[in-house]
Amino acid sequence: MSGNKPNKQAGQSYWATVGRQFRKKKVAVASMYIACFLALVAVLAPFLANEKPLMCKYDGSLYFPVFKQIGVDFGLGQFPKELNNVDWKDLKFDFAIWPPVPYSPLNQDAKNIHSVSPLKGQNVPSKRWYHWAGTDELGRDVLAGLIYGTKTAFTVGIVSMFISTIIGIFFGALAGFFGDENFKVSRVRLWLNLIFFFLGLFYAYGVRGYILSDALSNSLAEFMWQFVISLFVFLAIMGVANLLASLLKKIPVLSKQVSFPLDMVISRGIEILVCIPTFFLILLVLATIKKPNIYIIMVIIGLTSWTGIARYIRAELLRIRNLEYIEAAQALGYSGWRIMLRHAIPNALSPVLIAVAFGIASAILVESTLSFLGFGSGEMITWGSLLSSARATPSAWWLAIFPGFAIFITVTVFNLIGEGLTDALDPRLKQ
Repeated sequence: MSGNKPNKQAGQSYWATVGRQFRKKKVAVASMYIACFLALVAVLAPFLANEKPLMCKYDGSLYFPVFKQIGVDFGLGQFPKELNNVDWKDLKFDFAIWPPVPYSPLNQDAKNIHSVSPLKGQNVPSKRWYHWAGTDELGRDVLAGLIYGTKTAFTVGIVSMFISTIIGIFFGALAGFFGDENFKVSRVRLWLNLIFFFLGLFYAYGVRGYILSDALSNSLAEFMWQFVISLFVFLAIMGVANLLASLLKKIPVLSKQVSFPLDMVISRGIEILVCIPTFFLILLVLATIKKPNIYIIMVIIGLTSWTGIARYIRAELLRIRNLEYIEAAQALGYSGWRIMLRHAIPNALSPVLIAVAFGIASAILVESTLSFLGFGSGEMITWGSLLSSARATPSAWWLAIFPGFAIFITVTVFNLIGEGLTDALDPRLKQ
């Protein structure tokens, strides 16, 4: 009977096969579990380390201060007057449930300043208020900083790689699918789009540069709103260009179709960016910004790290565009844009996963380095800023060991995940 059993692997989909191959890499699977744990710590950071209780009863009323603070941060209401600007540790609660770490990363414990060791006696009322990873020079709890540093690291890694992935897929797909001969437009549309493209960038982002910079200094939400306005201005200008092109296309000389060498232009642009050291380019941009903060760092990392993804996508589409199903779609009369977006790109995303895994590790390392050098906001604790504080007090070993170990583990974990994906997506290893 055993010889008549159906082969379960034979009918597996591509991604099921990739998953099976990935699970064979025990180190990569263990790294995935560690990454998920760190991601959970990042998401739950306000509930793991906070000077406010998770739930409390005060003067006969029940409160959920941590949830309330999250709402206040998003502009949804305010704290009651009796709980506004208070020292939560000094309040006499009927009862209170505290987070595991009863400190926020920026809280200063005046009784434990000047870098108190986690191994020596601390001036705390009970073990409940003990600083398990010590304090820094200002009396801030290091463990709370590590927890919120995890949140910062994952936010920087994911957001910056999301930006770079979108840009990389877009330019890589254009270069790989259309090449130098297949992107054809009328003369008037080509020239008007080129001219209005630079005009759009100037009026949407150059003229409004100060507005965008001030908005980014205030909050991410305000920056996103101003960025959407700039994007609308850019699209409106490009819309005018294409409207004029449609009107002028009736002139025979201007309506002639010409090929635009997309692959050559994009490839040369990628080569130019690759020749510029990314880290020094980021430093140069940050030096020109009035108030650099973590949001600016995320955007800059995203805008400077898309070239690897673009190369992956370009190489895949150079192969895919000659396959039978692409030729069949072309024979059915589908437009090039539809074929590229609905058929070519979805089948070329496998290498992107590898690039994203390595890219997150690289982004976290870059952000930590920038924070270590003093770039970013002093209002946000990162692993790099914790590591930087160890320079002022070399004897405070915990300020170097704990954040350094966190950076090492996280970067190593994502690199191991990337290596596991590289092996799992290698068709030669599927068996």
